[in-house]
Amino acid sequence: MTLTWEQVVVEASDTVELGRWWADALGWVVVEDDPSEFEIRPTPDGLPGLLFLRSPQAKTTKNRLHLDFRPDDQEAEVERLVAAGAVRVDIGQGEASWVVLADPEGNEFCVLGAPH
Repeated sequence: MTLTWEQVVVEASDTVELGRWWADALGWVVVEDDPSEFEIRPTPDGLPGLLFLRSPQAKTTKNRLHLDFRPDDQEAEVERLVAAGAVRVDIGQGEASWVVLADPEGNEFCVLGAPH
């Protein structure tokens, strides 16, 4: 049996706004521009994608699953993402080498240090 990682599903209050924010943040393309199912991918046929589905409930607790990103320049990338609308968050990481941010709907993600 073979499994292919198709996408990560993200529940959102505003699927289009959050989906476009992530598309801009990652430099990905929109492949489904529907408010009920808004999907982005690295390329039109690239996998995995992010699929944004409408949720009537607001996020209330720390994510149990989050994405980690490793840029070439952590400080520059954190500054760029914060300028685009991300916020720094403290989830108890202490003096970690990574930076925890949250997207405009509060979903945490990490920006790791430069590759070793």
